[in-house]
Amino acid sequence: MIIRFGYVSTAISLWEASPSRTLTFTRYQKMSKAERTDKLLAVTHENLKSTERMVHYNIAHEIPLYRFSSSIAPLATHPEVKWDFVTPFRDQWREIGRLVKAKGIRTSFHPNQYTLFTSPRPEVSDNAVIDMEYHYRMLEAMGLENEGVINIHIGGAYGNKEETILRFHENLRKLPFEIKQRMTLENDDKTYTGDETLAACQKEDIPFVFDYHHHMANLGTMELEKLLELGFATWERIGLRPKIHISSPKTEKAFRSHADYVDADFILPLIDVLRSLGQDVDFMIEAKRKDQAALTLVEDLSKIRGVKRIGGATLQWK
Repeated sequence: MIIRFGYVSTAISLWEASPSRTLTFTRYQKMSKAERTDKLLAVTHENLKSTERMVHYNIAHEIPLYRFSSSIAPLATHPEVKWDFVTPFRDQWREIGRLVKAKGIRTSFHPNQYTLFTSPRPEVSDNAVIDMEYHYRMLEAMGLENEGVINIHIGGAYGNKEETILRFHENLRKLPFEIKQRMTLENDDKTYTGDETLAACQKEDIPFVFDYHHHMANLGTMELEKLLELGFATWERIGLRPKIHISSPKTEKAFRSHADYVDADFILPLIDVLRSLGQDVDFMIEAKRKDQAALTLVEDLSKIRGVKRIGGATLQWK
């Protein structure tokens, strides 16, 4: 069994490398037309430059998974701003995609918690479509629209989970087919369990991203082995190995909060199940220390007897 590791958005080991520099709409409103354009271009340029630095960092450290920041292009989805964030940076976008493809790095996006299709308010799902289109345009700009994925949660229950799930499936019809083909769904830590999320994935033919920490905070009724086995099958359509989100509790009291690093003991029961299934997987590390947490976990697990480190962030179990 082989497990590859990655991290989210920002390599904190790099100096001044945030790919999520912002421009608020309040500040934007106070600027002249020329200042607005200049600022949007300047911030996006810096975010793309940081993103490219991150990709080079991942190549140097042999980190095969990376989740792009959703905030590369500020105000790109704001109804009063919407602007062309692709054309002025076409070469930068393409270079990032070229590097990713050349080195076989697996990439993804994860829109924020407001990108959901469960709200009874139509404008919320309309905005979710806009946000998904924004993320898909970034994949297209990099030439990764047939390789990357866009991951979201089902959303809230609004007092009636059964009705809400029906509304989720109905609202999802608003999403263009090509974008839906690249989306994934993840179980969450309070509302939709692994069982419920898997059922939605199976109905919509969408890959299931299993979050182990969320699962432990919000258990369903299905045995973990069966949940994983059925979840893995949902990845067959797009031909990618299953992805699992990994983090561990900050404290027993703050169980749902993510710790700075990942406690290897917390995830060993999951790894034991994966070994019994003989399934290669990818681990996306969601700990606060990001790249440092991913590489520390690789180091910790590599010390276990029978585990061999075969890359900077890749381990093999005998």
